[in-house]
Amino acid sequence: MATQLHRRLNAPAAVAVHGLTRSFGTRRVIDNLDLNIQPGEFVALLGASGCGKSTLLRILGDLDPEFSGEVTVPTRRAIAFQAPRLMPWKRVWRNVLLGLPGRPDRARAERALDEVGIGHRADVWPKVLSGGEAQRASLARALVREPDLLLLDEPFAALDALTRLKAQALVAELWQRHGCAVLLVTHDVEEAILLADRVLVMKDGVIAHQESIALPRPRDVADPEFTRIRGELLDWLGVRQGAAH
Repeated sequence: MATQLHRRLNAPAAVAVHGLTRSFGTRRVIDNLDLNIQPGEFVALLGASGCGKSTLLRILGDLDPEFSGEVTVPTRRAIAFQAPRLMPWKRVWRNVLLGLPGRPDRARAERALDEVGIGHRADVWPKVLSGGEAQRASLARALVREPDLLLLDEPFAALDALTRLKAQALVAELWQRHGCAVLLVTHDVEEAILLADRVLVMKDGVIAHQESIALPRPRDVADPEFTRIRGELLDWLGVRQGAAH
């Protein structure tokens, strides 16, 4: 495939995608997709399983080079997955620095862990962390890279309901503090509306619908406008009976 992946720190948009296509065998998962994400913008991406959400995220993270089209992304990017992917033979603080060049800077790792609320767990082995703590360590590993683009692939999906709410609040706080652009892949419509400036619905390999979220923060799920937006997105996802799209 003809691959054109450009990395720029000071591009007009944090992400600029034009004519992106990705196929697996004869199955075209992403079909001539266009997408722009502005610096500092929080975008959530919804869609049915297999629609190409995670494939798009992996392309933006430079983890999948087999595509055609043009993709411009910042040089400084970081990604956090649903599974924290911590190395069990490394202490938590060393996991935070995994992949960074140069000698391990423990103080830098501890600052990142303090920021996500688990600085006191820097010296433990990953196996003793709770699910929520492990995901916080994964976020610390992403943030220590000081990214201009943070890619989140369903990072809260494996957490229990209460831990998930706390993790959502933490991500909102970290995003506002760091000011990086964020692309969150999620199946949770309420999560998307709670966190994002803009929610996209991916269908048939393209962005089929987008919804700007102008609600004040922090957002209230009981707000009538929140309910309206949720209903609109559920219709586009084909969840509600009688969906027109």
